[in-house]
Amino acid sequence: RENFIHLCNPHLEKMKEDILYHFALGTGTHDFPALFGDVKFVCVGGSPSRMKSFTAYIAEELGLASPGGDYPNICAGTDRYAMYKVGPVLSVSHGMGIPSISIMLHELIKLLHHAKCSNITIIRIGTSGGIGLEPGSVVITRQSVDATFKPQFEQVILGKTVIRSTNLDEQLARELMQCSKEINQFNTVIGNTMCTLDFYEGQGRLDGAICLYNEEEKLQYLKEAYDSGVRNIEMESSVFAAMCNLSGVKGAVVCVTLLNRLEGDQISSSHDVLVEYQQRPQKLVGYFIKKSLGKV
Repeated sequence: RENFIHLCNPHLEKMKEDILYHFALGTGTHDFPALFGDVKFVCVGGSPSRMKSFTAYIAEELGLASPGGDYPNICAGTDRYAMYKVGPVLSVSHGMGIPSISIMLHELIKLLHHAKCSNITIIRIGTSGGIGLEPGSVVITRQSVDATFKPQFEQVILGKTVIRSTNLDEQLARELMQCSKEINQFNTVIGNTMCTLDFYEGQGRLDGAICLYNEEEKLQYLKEAYDSGVRNIEMESSVFAAMCNLSGVKGAVVCVTLLNRLEGDQISSSHDVLVEYQQRPQKLVGYFIKKSLGKV
């Protein structure tokens, strides 16, 4: 059964042209079905360079590598986001934090709708701070929770507070976990992910420019998070989950932990170690895509 993107906006039907400003794309200037109609998997991550490297990696894995390995940025007309495509896989950067990924997702979801894509899976691959896990562990998010450990995304719209669900697709999470077992290269867990509005105080760090709490209070908070099921912390998963739910899209968040926050705040691993850690979500999701396409 074909499952098309659901747009929760009746106003779009009245528009003659839809300009996706932050992508430098528009329905009046680009043939979306021709450009993107075959997309089945969308992988999003914070860094443009990381998403380009993922494109090269998945191209090799799927046997679709181009001569010289050059993958042009589809959004070259803007410096906000970068977008790459190889076969049925679209790779898009989203920047850092809820506002940045939210803007990108609004335009991405419209792009997939205008392209008449169906049965889409969107996966965020990224980095995070772990709680009670060895650095380098991969967390598949069960549900995104806010800084009070509630599974919700709260936003003020027209002056009113709107709360949306942040559960993610359980079956997709189980499939990803099974893929990790088959790869058997690194520790992977399914757990809750805490999504914060800030990297420093919002995550209980002691090393920001401002900190008006002590180490004991920080550790108590992080232990409470762990006891509630939280295994990692990042800054995008809540709005990602909420928007996937509203659009009828299967979504997952797969993040590697760069440190155990119960043991410190600063990321001190070497560059080479961090690069290898960051490749772990790519390997897992790449294997999942290959398996889904019957290429394993």
